Amino acid sequence: MPGEERFARQLKKGVLEMLVLRLLAAQPAHGYALIVRLRAAGGGQLDLKEGTLYPILYRLEEEGCITSAWDSPDGRAGVGKVPRRVYTVTDVGRAALAQQTEIWRQFAACVEQVLGRDDG
Repeated sequence: MPGEERFARQLKKGVLEMLVLRLLAAQPAHGYALIVRLRAAGGGQLDLKEGTLYPILYRLEEEGCITSAWDSPDGRAGVGKVPRRVYTVTDVGRAALAQQTEIWRQFAACVEQVLGRDDG
């Protein structure tokens, strides 16, 4: 179907921030762990690249929705361990998540209502 990939990409783009906040609200994580968790939770349909995720994380941090810290106090690797930034949702992020979730639910209900009509 023409435009199918573009349509799916635009839908994902519109909800990724909310989904990242949701996962971080459940449990702090580093970037790669978020990619794995999104992929698993989305049944493979949310297969993000780092180049997609990290700008979202940076923007959320800039907005005060999340914070980050190195998983080792000095940011250096321990024996056999690579230092990673772990992201944690803030109170601002939890409020943003609640607001985005409500907007999403209202929008999804509206779309379902239109799709369910027999006149179309």
